Amino acid sequence: MADAPHPYPTQAVVLAGGQGSRLRPYTDDRPKPMVEIPGTGSPIIGHQLNWLAEEGVTDVVISCGHFAEVLQDWLASARLPLRVTTVVETEPLGRGGGLKYAAASLPRPEEPWYATNGDIWTRFPLREMAAFHHERDAEATLALARPRIPWGVVETDAFGHVLDFIEAPPSPYLINAGVYAFSAAFRDLLPARGDHERTTFPRLARERRLAGYPLPHGAYWRAIDTAKDLIEAAKELGTHGR
Repeated sequence: MADAPHPYPTQAVVLAGGQGSRLRPYTDDRPKPMVEIPGTGSPIIGHQLNWLAEEGVTDVVISCGHFAEVLQDWLASARLPLRVTTVVETEPLGRGGGLKYAAASLPRPEEPWYATNGDIWTRFPLREMAAFHHERDAEATLALARPRIPWGVVETDAFGHVLDFIEAPPSPYLINAGVYAFSAAFRDLLPARGDHERTTFPRLARERRLAGYPLPHGAYWRAIDTAKDLIEAAKELGTHGR
């Protein structure tokens, strides 16, 4: 089970190897996490590293792939708030295999760890998520977000009368937010190749060893998948000052 000697991880893996085809032309010459949110002066990965450092993380392993050298060059010249190691897959391992490969370079294999997708823009208290994970004695905990539906919706009554029009309401469903807390032992449960969300996670769910942590009310979260996401994130940053 959760064999952590301390409930708050100080190490993390960032998965930053995606091609970001839906973000072209921004990703024509760089990996997705190296795309800059307009007006911030820093790529997505830079903001992630700052957030992780603010939450007590001292060591990060970044899994690189597409345009790995661009990310590595930026890391070499940037003033970083924590220690960073990069690993590059020599052949595609799948999401689970890539996570396992990167986790092998964590400096403290006997301790718990976080992981995050490299295209996530978020701010919430990771220590609270780690405590939630520890209290439930889980092997893995997923952060859960409730994104806004990108369309306006129509509210009706039981007789079909239109009652209201609601612009971009929150989804009634929770989704995987792409941020995780893992026990030290979780790495051994990952496949060497393949997708852990189709193998490891379902098995842990059946065994009640997988937990879901809903993001706190008001926490900022956005996946940067398209050019529209970049524009919306820039607007939200101006509004919220993040």
